[in-house]
Amino acid sequence: MLFTSLEFLLFLPLAVLLFWTLPARFRLWWLMLASLVFYGSFGLENLSYLAVVAVLTLAAGEAMARARTVRARRLALTLGLFSVIGLLVLLKFYDAVAEAMPGLPTLGLSSPAGLSFYTFMAASLLIDRYRVADARPHVFRDTLYLAWFPKILAGPITRTGDFLSELQRNRSAHIVLFTLGVQLILWGLVKKVVVADNLAPFVDRTYAIPAYAVPMELIIATYFFAFQIYCDFSGYTDIARGVSFLFGIRLAENFRRPYFARSMADFWSGRWHISLARWFRDYLYIPLGGNRKGCIRLYLNIMVVFLISGLWHAGLGYGVGWGFVIWGALNGAYLWGERAISPVGDALRRRVTGRVTRIVGRVGASLLVFHLILISWVFFRAGSLGDGWTVLTRVWAALPEVPALLLRYPFTAEHVFLASLILGLLVIELFDERRPVWRRLARLPRPVRWSAVYACLFLLLLLGRWQSETFVYMQF
Repeated sequence: MLFTSLEFLLFLPLAVLLFWTLPARFRLWWLMLASLVFYGSFGLENLSYLAVVAVLTLAAGEAMARARTVRARRLALTLGLFSVIGLLVLLKFYDAVAEAMPGLPTLGLSSPAGLSFYTFMAASLLIDRYRVADARPHVFRDTLYLAWFPKILAGPITRTGDFLSELQRNRSAHIVLFTLGVQLILWGLVKKVVVADNLAPFVDRTYAIPAYAVPMELIIATYFFAFQIYCDFSGYTDIARGVSFLFGIRLAENFRRPYFARSMADFWSGRWHISLARWFRDYLYIPLGGNRKGCIRLYLNIMVVFLISGLWHAGLGYGVGWGFVIWGALNGAYLWGERAISPVGDALRRRVTGRVTRIVGRVGASLLVFHLILISWVFFRAGSLGDGWTVLTRVWAALPEVPALLLRYPFTAEHVFLASLILGLLVIELFDERRPVWRRLARLPRPVRWSAVYACLFLLLLLGRWQSETFVYMQF
């Protein structure tokens, strides 16, 4: 029951209607039932994995609450984290390791959709419980925190306190929140089925033959993939937030126009997959010492975070997933370089005067960051480490000839159409960067607001590709 399926488009209105019709004391129970029905629609075995993670998390939380000493609480936390994260590692990597080591039997393990996301939420739940000495688990609310259906497949990875406070808040139907929810759902669908899913076939067929595709095709496909993965993942998040808003539950923003970032730190800390970046910051980077242990430790902590992020994406059908590890290492190295030259950059910015010069500098910085990210996306998308290296070496060899290749390349209507989708997206996001589009719409006359809604519906009906059976990040 994907967000883009007919089943979900029938399920959601019924779920929302019954939620607001039921007496307040039954509403959270209905959310739990709706979440289990949604997640179970991807296979009843998924519910067993969710149940195991929930039981392990609740048991560890109860053990921490009952512990009489700090040592006992720390032991309960350690065992809880080892259990839930160990299950994730086992399902992702055991068979790949077993195939590489003769004598170890393979188990044919599979990982349910969303396991990586709700495992990290379970870990944050345990750590937050540990940090509050008198905190006791609440079986129902904690389980709903893990199972809440809009975010279970691909996040955002909400913080424990934020989500539980939303559940405890007295809510009533609010027209502004409801309207914003519908707008987010429509915009998320446009990004997914109109932009991402139209870009996907071109990217797939080019990256399927990296050694034989002409360099210009590889260049175009790499640019297209950058926007495919962004629109696929951020589209999911927009729909998840919009659906939650319909139930009066607010989820935090997870993407903030990432390709306008003017630094790698800005990209990773405040624009791309914000909830995962904050998870790594709060539960890994800071506990490792952050920037408090000296320069060498700072650089080591940065690289550890990005290498583990790469491994988080790897596993299952990707084997160990060395391409994702290289992707993580590259982004860690980018941040190393950015920190190393930051004094030079600060000095240059202080010397820059004039509005035009500043604008040119900002645009140049955004283009540089975007193209650095683009290089790392090659290893993220390529089917193997070798394929990623093939794409980069062939593109690098062709770079001096790109101006001539552009003149000779037989661009088709498909190229123009896909480039137009990207351009339209960037124009809207440029306006959104200055002031959120939904706030702009709220100030416009009603006919204009409804015209925007009808325009989205028109795009979905005319240009939408509804055949996709997955979102990219569901496989992680």
